[in-house]
Amino acid sequence: MLYLDDPLIIFTDLDGSLLDHHDYSWQPAQPWLDKLLTAQIPLILTTSKTPAEVTGLQSALHLTHQPFIAENGAIIHLPSGWQTTDTAPFHITGAGYSDIRQTLVQLRQHHDFEFRGFGDVTPKQVAAWTGLSEQAAELAMQREASEPLVWFGNDLDFACLKKCLAREGLALTRGGRFWHVMGADAGKGQAVQWLSARYQQLRGQPGVSIGLGDGPNDLSMLDAVDYAVVIKGHHAHEMPLSRDDAARVFRTTEFGPQGWSQGLNHFITLL
Repeated sequence: MLYLDDPLIIFTDLDGSLLDHHDYSWQPAQPWLDKLLTAQIPLILTTSKTPAEVTGLQSALHLTHQPFIAENGAIIHLPSGWQTTDTAPFHITGAGYSDIRQTLVQLRQHHDFEFRGFGDVTPKQVAAWTGLSEQAAELAMQREASEPLVWFGNDLDFACLKKCLAREGLALTRGGRFWHVMGADAGKGQAVQWLSARYQQLRGQPGVSIGLGDGPNDLSMLDAVDYAVVIKGHHAHEMPLSRDDAARVFRTTEFGPQGWSQGLNHFITLL
């Protein structure tokens, strides 16, 4: 069992995990958020959301002193206290947004692929896809290094799209609502490993990491941590982990923030 005075670091997905899938509320998890804040345990938001979206959430959750991982690991944001002469506020892996968009437009024109990305539509359409307000949808469209897609085509064309993207150094990651296109060398798992190493340097000792997520795009994160909480998701996708033993992995029976709290209750003992 783990305790709040252990050198913990917690990485959490947002939509469908810490945030409710339908109304984006985190209130059922507030008691645990308060405990982690009091114990000064790093809580790293690890999400497909953009930096513009996460900044507001961090403020509301009182986590502005923490790093965060955005756009499925394509961006690592470091708070001001972490910045040195060789560390920028944003550590970006993979391709930039404009290059991703250019590649997608060219591939669609050449192969007649049937998809729409955030860069193809209005905030009103993104709001309809996500359930966000139009103002929040505008923040979701401020992409830096990834593009969410809705695929309308057939399986054969989709397999072709994957191959075409791979030749361009890009990859598709499945999220709860969208496919996400980003650099092939980016991902939540890689970002978690990078930040975990930084925390070890800062602390001077290895940390114990816990990851919480509900979707396929969380699998690399859940494989990269010491203890994994697979939150019951509002989807039919399988969630296989490479290290799926009972001592390391807990699968919740609750959704969203209720499942998030259930997972922490499982692994962390309160004195």
